[in-house]
Amino acid sequence: MTDEPPLRRRPAESRTGEASQHPSPAAPEPADAGTEPTIGGPVPLTAPREGTPAPVATPSELDEVVARFAAGTGPVALDAERASGYRYSQRAYLVQLRRAGSGTALIDPLPLPDLAALDAAIGGAEWVLHAASQDLACLAEVGLRPRRLFDTELAARLAGFERVGLAALTEQLLGYTLEKHHSAADWSSRPLPESWLTYAALDVEMLVDLRDALDEELQKQGKSAWAAEEFAALVRSGARPPRVRAEPWRRTSGIHRVRGSRAQARVRSLWYARDQIAARRDAAPGRVLPDSAIVAAAELDPKDEKTLLTLPGFGGRSVRRLARTWLAALDDARQLPEDALPVAPTVEGPPPPHRWAERDPVAAGRLARCREVVVRIAGEHNLPPENLIAPDSIRRLAWQPPEEISDDTVAETLRGFNAREWQIALLLPALTEALTIPTP
Repeated sequence: MTDEPPLRRRPAESRTGEASQHPSPAAPEPADAGTEPTIGGPVPLTAPREGTPAPVATPSELDEVVARFAAGTGPVALDAERASGYRYSQRAYLVQLRRAGSGTALIDPLPLPDLAALDAAIGGAEWVLHAASQDLACLAEVGLRPRRLFDTELAARLAGFERVGLAALTEQLLGYTLEKHHSAADWSSRPLPESWLTYAALDVEMLVDLRDALDEELQKQGKSAWAAEEFAALVRSGARPPRVRAEPWRRTSGIHRVRGSRAQARVRSLWYARDQIAARRDAAPGRVLPDSAIVAAAELDPKDEKTLLTLPGFGGRSVRRLARTWLAALDDARQLPEDALPVAPTVEGPPPPHRWAERDPVAAGRLARCREVVVRIAGEHNLPPENLIAPDSIRRLAWQPPEEISDDTVAETLRGFNAREWQIALLLPALTEALTIPTP
């Protein structure tokens, strides 16, 4: 394959009225075709330049892709499709790549041992992902770990864009519309429909062009160094699996309605019974038993199958078949001694901000002043406040500031919260001043 020319970014004054015509995969255009804007609205992007490739599913097919992408040039666009809401695991069920000179590849990782050979072939290149934190862990699971990356969503946030979804950015910056109607599909199903494969290929079709447009914007705003720090932090930590919570059952939706430690024990018992079944089936827990059903059973504590099956969420056939499992879980909670019942969890870090004024008015004042600093400086630099500094970092700093407040000690505290150097540089010394108790 030959290198493709970058798709030209639409001029700012014509983003709503001019767009480029995208080459049809059935009749490829010359290399320079499709870059002149035409009159009209955004152009629907319906097919990849070279058509939709068949998924790679054998070692020999993977070897061909490895060779092709090793011979390509420039950044590599990547994406992964999971089956959130359908499966227990967060593994990748499809991996998409595109590179100049290499075209697009769709890889089915299920029948392949790993993608380590592909990782070695493209490891020296910059990887371009959209919302990289969502995909890095599942990519690492199949052997793909970036050494350098560019996150188009994060870049858009730093550049001050209000809408940072892939489709919104592609339309605003490049003049093409992407359909996102397969984003919540069950990507674990096989065979994957042709329309799904086309959707998946289009997710990487424009990523490098989008990267170039956003990089240009970051340079204009003097934010390229900030983005580089953020991307480097993603490389360091993005592939780590999510932190395992000590008591994950407490995140059951609606648990706030469940009163009393014995009733909470019923939530816990049902949650773990469901989790074991979901893990064994590799099914999303909510598809085994909805949270609303757990809460309803915890509140009523049914003791027989007839009563249990009258509760909301227990009417489905697959749920009814497990009635004895749910009743056994409820009985287990019923038999627990008092000292084995759930107790209020120990809160790590500061309390909820709405309780600060009562517990520590001085700290509440510090928090208010620190928040004002963050909002003001974020506004001055056209940044979302949460991208200027993590809200939790500000809460922790305000709740327990350094004993000796100075620029150096505040900076060191923020580094302990994983704040980036560019963030610290922007916020000091205003945060230091905000932490100081005002003189009456």
